[in-house]
Amino acid sequence: AVKWFRLAAEQGYAHAQYNLGLMYRKGKGVPQDDKTALKWYRLAAEQGDADAQFNLGVMYVKGKGVPQNFETAVK
Repeated sequence: AVKWFRLAAEQGYAHAQYNLGLMYRKGKGVPQDDKTALKWYRLAAEQGDADAQFNLGVMYVKGKGVPQNFETAVK
């Protein structure tokens, strides 16, 4: 699944970017990596993917892969 999500994500498909972010966040099929998850969530969020926007906010609230920042989480 990682292979196909990555191919689609690199072509700009927001849902694939979100799913790839999920896989990195949870370490499913790839080594767990919050910073890489954040990258893919951000790309999907910028395209309006609501799930990615939510998870990006959660990462800022919890300080996962980034310094904790409530103001950025709300944005």
